[in-house]
Amino acid sequence: MGNIWILGGAGRAGRAIARELVASGLPVTLVGRDAGTLRKVAASLKLDSGIVASSSLADMAAQITRAKPSVVINTIGPFTKTAILFVNACPPGTHYLDIGNELPQFLALFGMHEELVRTSRTVVPGAGWGVLGTESALRKLCDGQPVPVRVRVDSLAATAGGVPLGTTLAETIVEGIRYGGRRYIGGSLRSCLAGSGQETITLSDGTAAKSASVASGELEVARRASKAPNVVACMEAAPGGPIRFVIPLIAALVAIPAIRHLAIKKLASLVPPPSSRKESWACARVEWADGTTRTVWLRAGEGYDFLAKAAAAVARQLAAGKAPPGCFTPGALLGPDFAEEAGGEFLVR
Repeated sequence: MGNIWILGGAGRAGRAIARELVASGLPVTLVGRDAGTLRKVAASLKLDSGIVASSSLADMAAQITRAKPSVVINTIGPFTKTAILFVNACPPGTHYLDIGNELPQFLALFGMHEELVRTSRTVVPGAGWGVLGTESALRKLCDGQPVPVRVRVDSLAATAGGVPLGTTLAETIVEGIRYGGRRYIGGSLRSCLAGSGQETITLSDGTAAKSASVASGELEVARRASKAPNVVACMEAAPGGPIRFVIPLIAALVAIPAIRHLAIKKLASLVPPPSSRKESWACARVEWADGTTRTVWLRAGEGYDFLAKAAAAVARQLAAGKAPPGCFTPGALLGPDFAEEAGGEFLVR
């Protein structure tokens, strides 16, 4: 079994995934820009295979092409920018997965499916909480059933907090604001106001949370999993209520390079507080033509713990050569029950 490279290996997600893989006895290499930080993380994990320090994303891509690792795990956002760069850098036989949840990223990677088949590469975007959680709940409802007319998925992650957002996550948030909202209406992808469709979701444990629409990878994944013509994807962190009407103005402002740079810098230093909940929830609600409506929940623990287990499990499958070539989401590749392997529990309403 070949070496597994973790891009952004010194970050929170990278460290968590590496810990899971090391516990499985797999060879892991941490990749990033700061050699000193990478060495400290590698020492803490007792890694034998070491580190790869890169001066830039382009240099990182070039090193992937030269070294030909078995699997590349990308934790560096914004994935709209990095996913295609690193997938293109993977030579035939090198597989790729990431933890992204950005709609343009998913549309682009799905569009590469035939090329990936020709070059014997498997690509799995969204190997984290949001995509795997909502898709798995949705597939529980839709597999073996008629095509529904309407689907809504909601992602409500619980995180431990206490760690700065960091530059790559800050860039992802700013780019998401610039992109705006999207939903599927009548089978067509349409622009909409980000933060619309806000609902107060009553969770299966009796608590409540507000969730509103975003242009996430979950939207495209839900459409493919259900084939429904009308699909909306929502998450708790999306700004709903009156503030959603200000988002287009904010998007116009962050399109100005100087303001965008400042916004990213300020966001990167922000330390979010711990979630008020201890559990993460994903919800899928489906309506069929006869008016029947059903809901399935997926309950899991802290979001990064779930992400680490899910991404590591996908990486093990890819490294073992057990996946067909092409572009697949974790749920499409491994089935909805795979979410239970990462620590989830389904609840049907």
